[in-house]
Amino acid sequence: MEVTGRVALVTGASSGIGRATAIALARGGARVLVQGRDRDRSEEVARLVDGDVLLGDLTEPGAADDLVTRATEVHGRVDLLVANAGTGRSAPFTEMDPFEIDHLLTLDLVVPIRLVHAALPAMVDQGSGHLVLVTSIAGRAGVAGEAVYAAAKAGLDAFAESLRLELEGTNVGASVVVPGVVDTAFFVNRGGAPVRRVPRRVSADRVAEAIVGAVVHDRPEVYVPAWLRLAPTVRGIAPGLFRRLAARFGEPVRIHGKEDPGP
Repeated sequence: MEVTGRVALVTGASSGIGRATAIALARGGARVLVQGRDRDRSEEVARLVDGDVLLGDLTEPGAADDLVTRATEVHGRVDLLVANAGTGRSAPFTEMDPFEIDHLLTLDLVVPIRLVHAALPAMVDQGSGHLVLVTSIAGRAGVAGEAVYAAAKAGLDAFAESLRLELEGTNVGASVVVPGVVDTAFFVNRGGAPVRRVPRRVSADRVAEAIVGAVVHDRPEVYVPAWLRLAPTVRGIAPGLFRRLAARFGEPVRIHGKEDPGP
């Protein structure tokens, strides 16, 4: 689907991947709706893309449906949904409190599903549209210290794969974009151990380019960087080898605080 002239709703657009995606879509000729919680940062992005701001906390009850309703009222439709808003937490699972677990699962898994549920019927009715879910390599390979985050992203992968089967013949596409470590504040705010050595960080702009490309070329999934697809492949073919490599190159996060100092 070409993005020129399309109405694009980008969640979590006040910073990081969302901000870069809003800018990339605007450069491609899309009319961008900027969703965020921080008013100042969201309005700054909206000025950059000549778009509209839709503020709100997506974890609030009914917020996803309300957002899509408000977005539709601006231009009369939503052609493209980029479900990017999310949060992370790096810590041994036993150190996470129930509130953290619930909040992470809500924002990273439940909210994107609710957004799609709200936006999809109109796309099907109009005979065109595209959905992009920003997942993570953590959901494909598992990461020590990110068990709940990885579970949420894996759930999004399964949701998207199932949804594609239902969308056959509707002219509505669904893509997942699977980044590795991205050079944004997300990986600072999540806490925990230092970011792992492999894979190297990529820029938010690079992920944004992949998102736009997934829409334009109707790609079911895109890894950023592309070689990351080797991780789930090795995991499926040689799980023992994969686990040894993950233990060597991953973050030294262990339950009970025991750490492997690494090589």
